[in-house]
Amino acid sequence: MRLMDLHLSEQHLAFRDQLRVWLNTNLTRPWREEWRDPKATEDSLFELRRRWQRKLYEAGYLGMDWPREWGGRGATEVEKAILEAELADADAPQSPNMLGIGLLGPALIHHGSEEQRRRFIPPMLRAEEIWCQGFSEPGAGSDLASLRTTATIDGDSFVLNGQKVWTTFGPWSDWIFVLARTDTADRYGGISFILCKLDTPGVTVRPLRQITGESEFGEVFFEDARVPRQQLVGKIGEGWRIAMTVLAYERGAMSLAYAVRFGRDIARLAQACREHGRQGSAVRERLGRLIVENEVMRANGVRNLANFADGKVPGPESSIEKIFWSEFDKRFRETALDLLGAGAMLERSCDQARTDVDWARDFLWARAGTIYSGSSEIQRNIIAKRVLNLPTEGR
Repeated sequence: MRLMDLHLSEQHLAFRDQLRVWLNTNLTRPWREEWRDPKATEDSLFELRRRWQRKLYEAGYLGMDWPREWGGRGATEVEKAILEAELADADAPQSPNMLGIGLLGPALIHHGSEEQRRRFIPPMLRAEEIWCQGFSEPGAGSDLASLRTTATIDGDSFVLNGQKVWTTFGPWSDWIFVLARTDTADRYGGISFILCKLDTPGVTVRPLRQITGESEFGEVFFEDARVPRQQLVGKIGEGWRIAMTVLAYERGAMSLAYAVRFGRDIARLAQACREHGRQGSAVRERLGRLIVENEVMRANGVRNLANFADGKVPGPESSIEKIFWSEFDKRFRETALDLLGAGAMLERSCDQARTDVDWARDFLWARAGTIYSGSSEIQRNIIAKRVLNLPTEGR
């Protein structure tokens, strides 16, 4: 499922072809093979991702649509979408700084000071400083505005107290961007966006073991941790508005890359069904439905890409994209286990003659997508209120 279907210009096709040559030369082996290597550890895989990000940076493939003065390439969202789709098609490792580049970077570009951009963006792109996200809390996940972590002003510092959880790559990160409450009387206007170094006295990071067996997540505790006031992004009380920019980028703009990944795995599912003797009209119908849904998601990604090309910042409509790909991923993995039967639970499929997919692990992981970056229930509320403008139901 190549992006050439979008009728790209000659310039964009040339960029895509150049990128494919670079990937063939520089990507040693697909991520799935690296991840399954019996010698691999979580630490070694993270360092592999760090080395890969540096390769991307040196080749000019990070911060594609950012201005050159902040370390970017000054390219367009079209080229960025081509990059994401080709990386997905090649099964390249994810950059360890995906949260920094994907979320904090846009926040600094839109809301940060020039000093903050020049200080934080270059080492972020070079993978010299790894960032994690400090939004969710044990009692404030989907209802993010109910967060309890506080930032009290004391002279030239903020004093942070509280706890963050589900911090992706937290155990390996150097910095965290934190939403903290600076005014307890204002639910939305009392939240500020603060950058905190994780080796700050009073900050503790602990890994969390996931159902898939990995410890990609962590939890972060703040106990009278002092952070300089110049590490505030925007103004005091603007954290919620900045977070909405961040979450819009997290929720949207990835449908094309997801469509490539899902398209590849749907083809592998069809192959596995043939090898396991799962055939017939009912199986073909279910596979066909997956293909159609994947194409619908890809078409929505094209629409979002057109908005980006017009210079529009992601808005509440990105919730449509987020809920579609996350719920589709869950349905897809459930369908895969249903079609393949109990045998799929045991296959890790390192053998290239099989499917090259760990169906059981992907089934377990798919649930996370319907929760992080705002649960599906929250996305439906956003779509109803801010996209469809439906009236609020009386209570």
